[in-house]
Amino acid sequence: MIFRKKEESRFEERLVQNSGQGIIYIWVDRETGVNYLYTWTAQGCALTPLLDEKGDVVVEQVGKATD
Repeated sequence: MIFRKKEESRFEERLVQNSGQGIIYIWVDRETGVNYLYTWTAQGCALTPLLDEKGDVVVEQVGKATD
C-alpha cells in the first residue's frame, strides 16, 4: 500500500472572531502570502484583501516547507 502525503489546503485560517452580528475570518493564501478578510452575517458575506494602515495589501513571506 502506498501512502501519500495529505494535500494541504491552499488557504490557512488564521483568525476566527465572533463579532456578535456575524463571524470574521482572516485567511492566508499559502502560495502568495496574501491575507484576506472574510466576513459572514445572516445578510450575506464579503471577501477582500486585508489592508495595513497605509492601505497596502498585507502579504506574508512564503517559503517552501521542508520535510
